[in-house]
Amino acid sequence: MALVVMKFGGSSVGDAERMKRVARRIVDKKREGNQVVVVVSAMGDTTDDLIDLSKQIVDGTPSAREMDMLLTTGEQVSVALLSMAVQSLGEPAISYTGWQAGLHTDSAHSKARIIDMKPERLHKSLAEDKIVIVAGFQGISPEGEITTLGRGGSDTTAVALAAGIGADLCEIYTDVDGVYSTDPRVVKCARKLNEISYDEMLELAHLGAAVLHPRAVEYAKNYNVKLVVRSSFTQNEGTIVKEEAVMEQGIVVRGIAYEKNVARIVISGVPEKPGQLAKVFNALAEAGINVDIIVQSGVHSGSAEFAFTVAMSDLESAMRVISGIQADIGFAEASSEGDLVKVSIVGAGMASNPGVAAAMFDTISKLGVSINMVSTSEIKVSCVIPSEPLADVVRALHTAFGLDTNEQAFVGGPAERR
Repeated sequence: MALVVMKFGGSSVGDAERMKRVARRIVDKKREGNQVVVVVSAMGDTTDDLIDLSKQIVDGTPSAREMDMLLTTGEQVSVALLSMAVQSLGEPAISYTGWQAGLHTDSAHSKARIIDMKPERLHKSLAEDKIVIVAGFQGISPEGEITTLGRGGSDTTAVALAAGIGADLCEIYTDVDGVYSTDPRVVKCARKLNEISYDEMLELAHLGAAVLHPRAVEYAKNYNVKLVVRSSFTQNEGTIVKEEAVMEQGIVVRGIAYEKNVARIVISGVPEKPGQLAKVFNALAEAGINVDIIVQSGVHSGSAEFAFTVAMSDLESAMRVISGIQADIGFAEASSEGDLVKVSIVGAGMASNPGVAAAMFDTISKLGVSINMVSTSEIKVSCVIPSEPLADVVRALHTAFGLDTNEQAFVGGPAERR
């Protein structure tokens, strides 16, 4: 008998018929001889609808505590209805909110992090041969307040529960049937991966692939939770995410991800003295602005220039922050550029295969596309480019690195500094 956690997203339970179909799948899993814990999101667009409703009530920013109280009702509806659907198929089931399931978080409303797992009630219900259905996205703070985990919270809930109860497997059901070499909406011949390592999946998730949330992958890696990403609409085998994935012969790049709505900010004429960069990025951090790629050029005539990227949605706020510290830092000017994207290649094999970055740059340059910024790690290379040619660039890279077919086009090259 295996202990399996099954997670279903909002699109999987978007209406009554889909809810019934999910219930049948859960019952089939139980009748195969497994113990089953289910994590479920709010139905369809429920969360967005609740947010819109709050905007009709409040001008400005509502209380974070009350928003958590509001948004967690979506998952509570889902778990109750799904439990009813399972019971109607003749299997005992019980639904729990996040706090009833023993998910304890810190006190950060709307972006809480799980700090402890007390699964006694889950184990008791499993011992009673019940299917346990848990609301994703939520927990309880040390002060006894209901909290939400932020974007991707249900994925994180599923993996945390799997770790906390010692599950043999955590299945993430979604509207795609696995992890692909890139977005199949952009590249029709994108390949579904049979396996991918935690590190590769984590990079892809951080770089824009929306299949799994980065925090969920981090939990899986930290607690060695075996993940499978698969479709809730088909019986197709999914993609296994685990510590060491089997490397396909000759495959160096495993996936291509992209992130839209990127902006670049350039600060020039920065006096060369200690602490200047710290002042800029501390100010941005205090304003809640996330910074991604950072590049500093050399020092000329006692001053330096550096550039960094932020989300387009943060550009206006970031420029206000920078303008506010200009007098303190004494830089000459700050300029910005929007309508950019970040495209990235990822693969564990890149660490031992020279020439990967050079091949990427060459492929992009042959399309006549300029590269504004570059960031690298052992298993990824990211380029910031104009947004218009994104689809052409992704397709060209997919072909250049042999991901269109089982043949590998890239075979390495001269050693390079990365």
